[in-house]
Amino acid sequence: MKVILLLTGKTNDAWVKTAMAEYEKRLKHYLPFQIEVIPDLKSTKNLTEEQIKAKEAESILAWNKSGDVMVLLDENGEEYSSEGFAALMQKKMNAGVRNLVFVVGGPYGFDASVYAAVKERISLSRMTFSHQMVRVFFVEQIYRAMTILNGEPYHHS
Repeated sequence: MKVILLLTGKTNDAWVKTAMAEYEKRLKHYLPFQIEVIPDLKSTKNLTEEQIKAKEAESILAWNKSGDVMVLLDENGEEYSSEGFAALMQKKMNAGVRNLVFVVGGPYGFDASVYAAVKERISLSRMTFSHQMVRVFFVEQIYRAMTILNGEPYHHS
């Protein structure tokens, strides 16, 4: 199974790029992993939040392909412990999922069309985090899940 982390908008923060690159490197030991970035929209000054979300939705839904599983990182999604998330990853691997695509939306969240098309949602926490922090936290959790599944000492229960 290949895991894809689909991000809306790039980051300019060097520390985020460094952390992401470190976990991306570590993850490739366990499974195919890639980070894809949907570029920031241009000329959004005259657009409403709903119009921005609709435009982002077009790019997000282009990644929702038959045979793949897309999961939204959403504040109203299901919360998991690290062990529970590892079990979810194992379940997806056992189900023969070709590509597991996790999506971090833009600053205004997801458009209704994305919610209609993608039923699976997970939440990192009930707290609100910046989109930059979510990227780092989530890629670390994917790595943690892989170490749990492989019985490695990275995670301490």
